[in-house]
Amino acid sequence: MNKSALLVIDVQAGDFQNNSMYNSEKLLSNISQLITWAHINKVPVILTQHNGKLETPTSITSPGWLLHPSLPITDLDMKIEKNFPDSFQGTNLEAQLLQLEVKRLIVVGIRTEICVDATCRKAFSLGFDIVLVKDGHSTTDSAYLGAEQIILHHNTLLEEWFVSLRDTKQVINNEG
Repeated sequence: MNKSALLVIDVQAGDFQNNSMYNSEKLLSNISQLITWAHINKVPVILTQHNGKLETPTSITSPGWLLHPSLPITDLDMKIEKNFPDSFQGTNLEAQLLQLEVKRLIVVGIRTEICVDATCRKAFSLGFDIVLVKDGHSTTDSAYLGAEQIILHHNTLLEEWFVSLRDTKQVINNEG
């Protein structure tokens, strides 16, 4: 089996401030379960933090930039700051994964249509096997689509070419 890492994309406090993140309690519960599973199974955990634009909830100058306080992270978990939706662009993520000999990324996080999508596509282009946890990523409603529609659309679209979809329980139970 390929060595895996859990990639937690931008689960920052600021994105949960106004309760608009779709299914936020379940999302945080699923991601927390996956982090705990990763710790128990010695799967590396890598967390990204997006340096949002000034005066946004995830601006580096805002308390919302911090990772969500409910996440069971440890000092052993790797943290990577990023400035772009693609978690690889302008970061050392690829070098870190190669050093760890990771071949398979288990991806969770926010926002589905921006950072999760961009990162999955880039990881695929770099040759990684990607498992997107279908109940482990979320977004907010847009002007045109509800968050649930956005999530379902991206799960379907990404699965066609770029990822394998699993739910939290399948990952924890090692079902693919």
